[in-house]
Amino acid sequence: MKILVRAVGKMRDRRLEAVCQEYVDRARRHLPVAVEEVESDADLLGNLPTGAEVVALEPGGDCWTTPEFIKYLGRGMVQGKRAIAFLIGGAEGLTPATVKAAHRRLSLSPLTLPHRLARVILCEQIYRALSAVRGEPYNK
Repeated sequence: MKILVRAVGKMRDRRLEAVCQEYVDRARRHLPVAVEEVESDADLLGNLPTGAEVVALEPGGDCWTTPEFIKYLGRGMVQGKRAIAFLIGGAEGLTPATVKAAHRRLSLSPLTLPHRLARVILCEQIYRALSAVRGEPYNK
């Protein structure tokens, strides 16, 4: 299974980019994980991996606990999903059409998060979940 995080806009803060990349590098020890930046919301759904389950990150989505997120990724691995693509919108969020095209909707918090910080939180949770699925301790 491949995990893709696709986000609108560039990560302009080098510190946040470094933290995000650290979690992605750690997660890659378990599965292929990629972060892609696109220009606009219209580009989010283009050229996704074949058979990818699309998860839209947006405020109205399900608010999973970490154990629920771990179960979700673990089931995807066991069921042989080819890919999971997490979509993060820009400063204005995702368009209704993008949200409608998604298979699932996920909210990382009931708080409003800057989209760049949401990317870091998502990458950390992916790493945490993959470590748990593999039965490895979480490396802080």
